Amino acid sequence: MDRKEFLTFKRAAAPTEVKKVERRTTTGLAVYSGTFGKKEAMHLLRRTLFGVKVQDMKDFSAKSMSAAVDALLNTSTAVPNEPLNHYGKTMPDPNVAYGATWVNSALDFNFNFQRTMSMKSWWWEMAAKQQSTIMEKMVMFWHNLIPISALEQVDPRMTHIYLKTLRNNAMGNFKSLVRALSVDPAMLVYLNGRYNTKRAPDENYARELMELFTLGKGPDSKYTEDDVKAAARVLTGWNINFLTTPPTATFTLNNHDTTNKQFSAFFNNTLITGRSTATAGTDELDDMLNMIFAQTEVAKFICRKLYKYFVYYDITPDVETNIITPLADHFRNNNYNIKPLLDKLLKSEHFFDPLNMGCVIKDPTTHIAGFCRQWETDFPTDTEQLYNITGYGRAFGQAILQDILDPPSVSGWPAWHQSPQFLRSWISSDSLPKRNQFTDLMLFTGYRRGGYTFIADVFKVTRQFSNPADADTLIADAVAFVLPLELNITEIATLRNNLLPGGIPAYNWSDEWTQANDPGHSSHATALASAKLKLQLLYKSIMNLSEYQLS
Repeated sequence: MDRKEFLTFKRAAAPTEVKKVERRTTTGLAVYSGTFGKKEAMHLLRRTLFGVKVQDMKDFSAKSMSAAVDALLNTSTAVPNEPLNHYGKTMPDPNVAYGATWVNSALDFNFNFQRTMSMKSWWWEMAAKQQSTIMEKMVMFWHNLIPISALEQVDPRMTHIYLKTLRNNAMGNFKSLVRALSVDPAMLVYLNGRYNTKRAPDENYARELMELFTLGKGPDSKYTEDDVKAAARVLTGWNINFLTTPPTATFTLNNHDTTNKQFSAFFNNTLITGRSTATAGTDELDDMLNMIFAQTEVAKFICRKLYKYFVYYDITPDVETNIITPLADHFRNNNYNIKPLLDKLLKSEHFFDPLNMGCVIKDPTTHIAGFCRQWETDFPTDTEQLYNITGYGRAFGQAILQDILDPPSVSGWPAWHQSPQFLRSWISSDSLPKRNQFTDLMLFTGYRRGGYTFIADVFKVTRQFSNPADADTLIADAVAFVLPLELNITEIATLRNNLLPGGIPAYNWSDEWTQANDPGHSSHATALASAKLKLQLLYKSIMNLSEYQLS
């Protein structure tokens, strides 16, 4: 299969113009027993990390497949810091010192926008500086699946609570995550839960709970409109207490519908008994979630979502039979715990099938934050400079179609759900040049702001390759490190011309590299400048290839 047909860059294709790629693979969930070397390790890392460092490549290539997946799934919910007041030099905040975190301070509407931008930049920084585990990718997965909008929040502290909930449950229990988000303050704002009362039931969250968060819209999800209305009545009475620091969800029995709620035959005609106690809200919510999660379609729904996120967007009948159905059974047998599900999928022969390698278009966060992590770009320690840089990365991601913490709709980003375009929606005649603009900028001039230059040091990565003094070995290492697919002889020859222009002998690069790395050599300065430019041109040539947009 030619993966290049994934990418049509001349213009943004209309959905009717998308050519369906025929996938011919019948591999299943049996544990992968083939070779696990650099190629396989890089495939695993590209799908589970925002950017792969050279040391990651070396460390994971030296492990067995099973040990590599185990290491990726060994996550921590801890964060190195919290979002900071980066705006205090020009806009003094009376409640928060400059450089301190605002997440536990008093609400001040004058700084809502600044704190929201602080939150977005902070989360982008978590991706760019992530540890070598799947955690950050999973936080993004859950945010896309069960989103809120940061800009719609009346209090940015609630966005922080939401992200903390995603992180704390990212590798835990799916049902527990859904329960927590059902009464999450940010969600109560986003989907109108705080306005849902017995006098005026609001069906917004109830509908999305079934349609987008648990059961989906497939042919086997046969809940009814009356089910949505009954679910809305179950959820009446929840609101937000803004007097606590930070705000918390609160339940008011007087606003709750205490009558019984009848559900359809799809839910086995379940009757949820209305309560009139102080715990009525949580008791009825638990009853409803038990009812929903008793449906086999919930497990299939989340398995399809994870498959599209980590493997490939197209779920064929073979994939439904050989992957989704048994994976869903495994998920249910493990009580909806996420870690065993990911362990099963990522260790499967299907995940390492060659047809599933290099076929996913990188989302903007993977493209930008991943570049910064892969090239080990240095971040400033000064608070204002740090947020200038992370804010730039976040804003550039927004420019190429992914505004983190503000997806375009409650369905998340179209690339992960909208047929038939799917991942192709990341690439258009507008976004592709901007993607190349970012990598070119970071390779050559960097982003300058507040006296700091944010730029990739091409020597930092190149020095970690196996034998950078040998032009052919360097190019082979660079291609394997940067691209998910092999190049042909003609493409390699074009790249070689960056290091050996005009076909000059290979020893010229070897000599230049040696001199560039020897401060005591008489030609050090000249060789350093020349080698740097050649490396910049080499990596630019690699990153301007269509294969670079894939993972």
